[in-house]
Amino acid sequence: MSDESDQPDESVQSDESVRAVQPEATRDLPPGLAPRSEVLLNARSLRGLAHPVRVRMLGLLREAGAATATTLAHQLGLNTGATSYHLRQLAAHGFVVEDAERGTARERWWRPAHRHTRHAPPAADDDRALGDAYLRAVGLQYAERIQDALDDLATRPERWRPNLSDFRLRVTPDELEKVLTQVTELIGRYRHDDAAGGDSAPADAEPVVVQLQAFLRPGAPTDDDLGAGNTAGPDQDGDA
Repeated sequence: MSDESDQPDESVQSDESVRAVQPEATRDLPPGLAPRSEVLLNARSLRGLAHPVRVRMLGLLREAGAATATTLAHQLGLNTGATSYHLRQLAAHGFVVEDAERGTARERWWRPAHRHTRHAPPAADDDRALGDAYLRAVGLQYAERIQDALDDLATRPERWRPNLSDFRLRVTPDELEKVLTQVTELIGRYRHDDAAGGDSAPADAEPVVVQLQAFLRPGAPTDDDLGAGNTAGPDQDGDA
């Protein structure tokens, strides 16, 4: 989903073109202060993030720290004009802020304004398309991360081989929410890969990504499809 306003401005060619923006979401964030922990997406902010390049760009800034448009261009395989454009959009919607301590008159450095993003169901039907576009961008990033991890198998120690598991359940929406809450609480007992948890990590700790996805099995009928009171037939997927 895209329109003309979402197209990169190819005429922009330098870090200098990305102007510092002070949206409402980040005016209280002084330079040098650690990012706040979480941002909850709303209808307006979704317009600034529902794009595959911006989702990946924000993820890079959160994982690797502050960067310039030129650095991000090399990492993303884009030209500097495109990364400058996407940085402008992220800044205008409060997802990144200028790192004044690193910036110079010739180049601007940018850092994330938050450590995490939380996406709640859209409040109105009009927001559904933007929410869907954002989830597609996140899903694409997750798939790319898994593929990158598999591409690295030959160079990784055996004890750090990735674990790819899926579990097929038959649960109610409330039960699924409980499962996700409990798993999230378990993960929360361990240190996050950021400044808050880095100092306490054991010497042999390494950065790890734990991805969690839960979704209706593609193609499986639901009560909405079958009519209230009806249930799907027995599971025929052949699992033992």
